[in-house]
Amino acid sequence: MAIITISRELAALGDEIAKELAKQLNYRFVDRFKLEECIKGYGVTGQKLEKYDERKPSFWASLSQDRDDYLHYLKSAVLSETKDGNCVVIGRGAFAILNGLPGVLPVYLVSLKDVRVARVKSYFHCDEKRALRIISQSDQDRIGFHKYFFEVDWRDPSNYKLTINTSHLHPSVCAELIKNLLSNTVNSETEDSFKIRMKDLILAQSIIHHVLYEKGIAIHFLEASVSLGSACLFGVASSASIVDAAINAAKEVPSIESVKSEIQVVHEYSVMP
Repeated sequence: MAIITISRELAALGDEIAKELAKQLNYRFVDRFKLEECIKGYGVTGQKLEKYDERKPSFWASLSQDRDDYLHYLKSAVLSETKDGNCVVIGRGAFAILNGLPGVLPVYLVSLKDVRVARVKSYFHCDEKRALRIISQSDQDRIGFHKYFFEVDWRDPSNYKLTINTSHLHPSVCAELIKNLLSNTVNSETEDSFKIRMKDLILAQSIIHHVLYEKGIAIHFLEASVSLGSACLFGVASSASIVDAAINAAKEVPSIESVKSEIQVVHEYSVMP
């Protein structure tokens, strides 16, 4: 039971390799369309998706509730689509969302600039000048998206267990390289740890959803961690009574046995609607 996350530069054959890998492993292929469908199922509009999807939000967008909604439902979608393991997920910060989860193999795909330019010229039927602009914009969007939402450097190879230069490799060769590493990193012990930790991550996300979206309790920047039925809440609230309400709401989530709070109380705290 494993999850392979594929992060990729534009024109580094990300989709081709991810699809080939899923085929060879008989894994589910989770692409942007599956995640978007899941996110839209939560009521997030196409306009919100377009505003934030793999790009850094504008200044005003970054201050809005839409931003928090998008990140919450993106995390929920990734966890929902990967909860049973045995899948290949491409893009959307999945490597950051699933960071530290046993059985996750994060992979980063890159290519030489001239190879990327040639591929983009072919994809978009454009000249070199426009290809360079497309590549530059894509890189900046992905850098900004990962930095803003996850505080990680998308290009840093230390975020991944494998980085492949796909400039002169066929997708099937790249898939074989990833498969070989996977076979040496996932075992029965990893699978048992995966199930326990994934359950905790889903419970933590369920707490956040229940507190914020079902109970409507105003905890800003709410995060939750869960370990073996014990939960801890983090964030900012404007009063102690709101913190108490959040703790009581978290206790209502099935399988949660105890809740403690690290929520900071800052009186008259508010954010833009």
